[in-house]
Amino acid sequence: MIVIDNPPVNAGSHAVRAGLIAAINTISADPQIMSSVLVGAGSTFVSGSDIKEFSLPLMDPQMPAVIAALEACPKPIVAAIHGAALGGGYELALGCDARVATPDAILGLPEVTLGMIPGAGGTVRLPRITDPAVALDLIVSGRRIAAKRAVELGLVDRLASGEVRDAAAALAAELAATTGKRRLRDLPVKRVDAGAYGKVVEAATRGGKARPQVLEAIAAVGRALALPFDEALAAERSVFQALRQGDEAAALRHLFFAERVAGKVEAGNASAIPEKVTVIGAGLMGSGIASSFLGAGFEVHMLDTSEEAVERGRQSIAAIEDQAVASGRITAPERQRRRDRLSTSSDWSNVGHADLVVEAAFEDLDVKKEIFRRLSAEAAPHSILATNTSYLDVDILAVETNQPQNVVGLHFFSPAHIMRLVEIVRGARTSPDVLATAARIARKLGKIPVISGVAEGFIANRIFMAYRQQCEYLLEDGALPEDVDAALSAFGFAMGPFATWDMAGLDIAWRTRRRLAATRDPQERYVPLLDQLCEAGRLGRKSGAGWYRYEAGAPRGQPDPVVSDLIEKHRKNNQIAARAIDADEILARALAAIINEAALVLDEGVAERASDIDLVLVHGYGFPKHRGGPLFWAGRQPGAEIAAALEMVARACGPRFRRGPVERAITLAGA
Repeated sequence: MIVIDNPPVNAGSHAVRAGLIAAINTISADPQIMSSVLVGAGSTFVSGSDIKEFSLPLMDPQMPAVIAALEACPKPIVAAIHGAALGGGYELALGCDARVATPDAILGLPEVTLGMIPGAGGTVRLPRITDPAVALDLIVSGRRIAAKRAVELGLVDRLASGEVRDAAAALAAELAATTGKRRLRDLPVKRVDAGAYGKVVEAATRGGKARPQVLEAIAAVGRALALPFDEALAAERSVFQALRQGDEAAALRHLFFAERVAGKVEAGNASAIPEKVTVIGAGLMGSGIASSFLGAGFEVHMLDTSEEAVERGRQSIAAIEDQAVASGRITAPERQRRRDRLSTSSDWSNVGHADLVVEAAFEDLDVKKEIFRRLSAEAAPHSILATNTSYLDVDILAVETNQPQNVVGLHFFSPAHIMRLVEIVRGARTSPDVLATAARIARKLGKIPVISGVAEGFIANRIFMAYRQQCEYLLEDGALPEDVDAALSAFGFAMGPFATWDMAGLDIAWRTRRRLAATRDPQERYVPLLDQLCEAGRLGRKSGAGWYRYEAGAPRGQPDPVVSDLIEKHRKNNQIAARAIDADEILARALAAIINEAALVLDEGVAERASDIDLVLVHGYGFPKHRGGPLFWAGRQPGAEIAAALEMVARACGPRFRRGPVERAITLAGA
């Protein structure tokens, strides 16, 4: 047995690689050893390479040398896979002569998600044991697959019915007594179905948005099909090394590590994850939240003011589940299990049975205060009481209860069953244990928890309000919504800001603006265009018109002369001389507004880490992931350019502009 014992996930660090070389040499030289098993200690095989090493020059022996040693060993070596065999871990398994896995193991080559391609033979060996179209799809998608499916595809030789070490040892002994070595390098590539392969290439190019690592992965598998093994292997390694050292891989590594520290509460101890959840509010947001909990195995009770409302909520959840079945994300039996875990009513007495209550009602402070007053009377003393508010003060809601230590914000992003980000809002009296438990719940849901302090809009919407404000200034100054959207989309945002606001619904921001109107600084530059759109019934996509016009069934909105006329009339009435604004200025001002507000949010302690802000903007508002988030991106730009953009923002905002400590925030992001 060659046992890899490198807690917590047996990453293939330099020490592990050196140890493997030494173990393989020992096995090769010992005449009493006829075969061997490679296995991970603890809960997993090898989760992948040590990603921290990718930012530095790699030390020898590197993973290709380890795999070459496995292949050069004269005795068969079988990989015993449990837990995860991902990236370099699965490439290590491919270097063995056979692979045995537990039924619950997962496998994959996710390097593209970190801006790279497999670099230790994954693109060259995989098409030799499975259909090349399947191999390419696994590599360009970076998806993980279960062991049972892996056996069907040829990625694993056998499933272990009992102890995986025993099953692997039996196969190793069998190989030693019969065929001996069974190296993948000695096999020809599988026959290519040109039609199926072409469809994967087309889908990957389109879905991967032509990112360099996706295009290079396609090219690498193509070389594996056409070139001699060693030539394709050398080319793969060269491309891997070049991508590893690039900006995109650095940005994605930044986000990888940011996800792992997000939501950590140093002083809190998470209690057991609640089993029973009540969601108050059966609208689209409440239904999406309920669906998320159902998908994670929770029992969910959905509560609203009438049976008609909860029935609409039940239908919304059913539609989400039906779509998941149709797309192959879940099976029909799983859909039924989720439905069996859902109950609905308009009876508040059901609240007392919940370990967690998530309020997802209308974004109105008085409505939410009334709900929390009722929760104080109806909820169990141990229940966590969470609000899904996007902007409102969690502390104001907490004082309505007799258990303010149990009140926390759980701000889901829409659509809640899809978006991965959840802001965990820490109130002044929120217990650290409750905060830690809330973060643990979010992880259970498959979400990314980011802890925020109480502030208008928390982290995400606070920064987004500054972004929105600057984009509205651009309209006054001479741009049109489609100009701004085109510039931000070209930079890599999933959608331009005005299209995004139309999708979310303009009435959400409109209600916030009206709520804050009485306290707005009269010297603040204020653009009333959004208010005028909402007053005219143009609330965004849901009403058929907002900043754009939406035709039934059309995938996107179209520029509307009504909006351009409204903007022109506003400029004329306010004697604003419009000027031509190019894409460079649009981009510089929009990004500088985000960066400046991010610095203020960090400086005020609303966000705990610079990397948290990068996560929030990437996963909450579509900042391009391959750029690593706004603060990471800013750290890789010339300082003079950032300073000049901040000056433009300051001039646009006028005398009420507050400049944040941008340089400090950028330094903390560690670009």
